Amino acid sequence: MKTIQTARYAGIILFGCLLLAGGAVTAAGIQVYMGDIVTLQGFSYGSPTVYLFLTGPNLPVNGVALDNINARADEGHFTEVDVDSNDHWIYHWATNSVGGRLDAGAYTIWVVDSPTDRSHLDVASYRTISVGLETPGITIAPQPIPRAPGIMVLSSSPNEISVVVNNAYKGKTPLTLGGLTPGIYNVTFSQFGYYPFSTPVKVEPGSVSDVVASLEQQTGGLLINTSPAGARVMIDGVDASISPLTITNLTTGNHTLNVSAAGYTSQDLPVHVIANTTSAVDLVLVPVSSNSELWGAVLGLAIILAGVIGVLLIVKYRSRNQ
Repeated sequence: MKTIQTARYAGIILFGCLLLAGGAVTAAGIQVYMGDIVTLQGFSYGSPTVYLFLTGPNLPVNGVALDNINARADEGHFTEVDVDSNDHWIYHWATNSVGGRLDAGAYTIWVVDSPTDRSHLDVASYRTISVGLETPGITIAPQPIPRAPGIMVLSSSPNEISVVVNNAYKGKTPLTLGGLTPGIYNVTFSQFGYYPFSTPVKVEPGSVSDVVASLEQQTGGLLINTSPAGARVMIDGVDASISPLTITNLTTGNHTLNVSAAGYTSQDLPVHVIANTTSAVDLVLVPVSSNSELWGAVLGLAIILAGVIGVLLIVKYRSRNQ
């Protein structure tokens, strides 16, 4: 079966697609064999019925009905097709059931929104499609040789990497996929924190295709600024350098940053590294002296209180012994 398609316009619309092997789309329309069924369909806006007729070799110039080439369009005969509530219509044209025999050649199908033959189309809305009818010949279709299925064995570094084959998730490595039709498959390995790896894999009949994927970890960086500058910076317990500095090639995810400087309180804080991004970290160091003065004041107050309490105890002891 063949279906015909053109673009969508206001008024009459004729569209579809080729379904039957053997026909071919040409610049002028489509090529079919006599005996094929051609499906015509489209839309009609404002008319409850569309009227189809045919012109071509040895037919009246003003056309004939598609289902009866003996019924002339200029005598009021058309193939009438109802338009449904969605403005859609469809008609299956059996090229071997037309009330006669069509000759091989080029034909034109006319779809009109009123019972109008070719000589009066100036008062109607219509669309056309060209159809080339050919006499079928003798053909032979070779039978394909069955091919044994193939196997893919997939592994990765690191393990437990997700595998997608032709856009379908298959599991995690290590993974064996059997019963595969020979051909080319697109295989993608992916895991959070790693750059995905994709590769085409050719599966041969009855053979095993081994694929080993080494995934590269995603990395980012940190731009460390301290106030004052010159602080010692450590990342995950490893000395990085003196601020300000940029640390690169850090694996994505969470890390621990330690910043210290003489006369200032050492600071530990969590940082998050984003793939392909250098994130800024700005730190203001707290002087140790501010804490010393506080503790000194507390200690001095404690000494004064202890002295007062000691004097009171001595006085009370003497008063009892007098």
